Amino acid sequence: MSDTQGIRPDETPAGSQPASPLPPVPTQPAAQAAQQAPTYPADPGRAGHPGNPGAPSGYGVPTFGPAASAQQPYGAAPQSSATYGAPGAPAPASNKTRMGAGSVAALMVAAALVGGTAGLGGAYAGVNIWNASQPVTATGPASVTVNDPGGVNQTTAIAAKVVPSVVTISANSDSSGGTGSGVVLSEDGYVVTNTHVVTLDGATSDAALSVTTADGRVYDAEIVGLDPMYDLAVIKLQDASGLTPIEFADSAKLNVGDEAVAVGAPLGLSNTVTTGIVSALNRSISIASSAAPETPGDGTEQAPDDQEGPFYFDFGQGAPQQATSTISISVLQTDAAINPGNSGGALVDSEGKLIGINVAIATAGSSSESGSIGVGFAIPSDIVERITDEIIENGAATHGLLGAMVAPAASIEGATTTGAYIDEVTEGGAAAEAGLRSGDIVTGFDGLPITDATDLTAQVRGVAGGSTVDLTYIRDGETRTTEVTLGELTD
Repeated sequence: MSDTQGIRPDETPAGSQPASPLPPVPTQPAAQAAQQAPTYPADPGRAGHPGNPGAPSGYGVPTFGPAASAQQPYGAAPQSSATYGAPGAPAPASNKTRMGAGSVAALMVAAALVGGTAGLGGAYAGVNIWNASQPVTATGPASVTVNDPGGVNQTTAIAAKVVPSVVTISANSDSSGGTGSGVVLSEDGYVVTNTHVVTLDGATSDAALSVTTADGRVYDAEIVGLDPMYDLAVIKLQDASGLTPIEFADSAKLNVGDEAVAVGAPLGLSNTVTTGIVSALNRSISIASSAAPETPGDGTEQAPDDQEGPFYFDFGQGAPQQATSTISISVLQTDAAINPGNSGGALVDSEGKLIGINVAIATAGSSSESGSIGVGFAIPSDIVERITDEIIENGAATHGLLGAMVAPAASIEGATTTGAYIDEVTEGGAAAEAGLRSGDIVTGFDGLPITDATDLTAQVRGVAGGSTVDLTYIRDGETRTTEVTLGELTD
């Protein structure tokens, strides 16, 4: 049986094997760079592509500078190439300046497309909140040189906009350390990441945090607030200014098949960019957590008797923290490659707007050597925005509480439909006040389908305490709808 009221969040990084140092990228004279730069075939299918003369305008060779120089492609002579962060390179665009998918501004930033390992576990494909535990000693360029401005594509444009808003986080305690990613929320240094990144999966509450920006600036950071229920955290970079905040998208407007680009630091490899699509929306996953309280709210979610936490963390090296609870979170699914260290990083759309914070991956078996298999998960931006706003304002976020013990409806004898079966309601709780009772099967939450207990728990936790929502449920074969004013989950 599960409880749609009591579920906790949290995870953290743990140790991974040091990666081989990456060789620095040599600089080249302009003429040599022009000769050696790769060329790309025309893309007749892309509107406005420089290789498609007859296509509508809107996406072409990026230009930079005022009128006199606007006709000169960015990166052309007299400069050999454009490298973000190099001496003399243009400064990052203001957070107020939007760089759409159809234009690449002066920042051509780096992306090291390198994979890593991820832990796995469970009786079947498990979900891991990645952890790049041991600090990774990778070296290399802080950005990627664009040698062929004429071959720039839409992903380059997205990376140019987003990379300056993504940071690499190193967390260390006396006994362990790890790396993860974060996303800039404000010019003065508020950054969102995962709870498991900054607490080393619950191993410590006072890890020393060091944050490196895309252009190589390093800051100490302090925790503003943790939200282990949704595995989110906000940290504040000390004495920071002039950072580039991410721009939020409305995750409720996403479609399956929309472009998705992940940016972060897998295995400590900063400024890594991977691409894919939104594979599914309104997924819900349960993950064993070491940072969540043992008894959240007024009950504990019970896993079905025939499975033992298929979603949990694997640290890859050394013993993982002892899980104290299970959290259920609503996520979107993507096939963009996500690996340990991408935790807390950005998942963005085709305009470079944030659609999610990367939080977990699925693996294909029990080998700790398995990396991305194209099944990754991110917390939707709408939930991220609500929780981070509350943390910055109040130091903590709130979560809804239904006041009912629930189980997967499909597991009930004689079941004819999926949903969340209400086994018991708490006297005086939100469910009881709304007229729900034992035996009801919840099939919808504010217009979203509910297929099992995890779905309902994740959706209830995703909204603020005290929110009013519409629940659709089945009683005696009849579909009904009721308005519920949720309670507030407490520790």
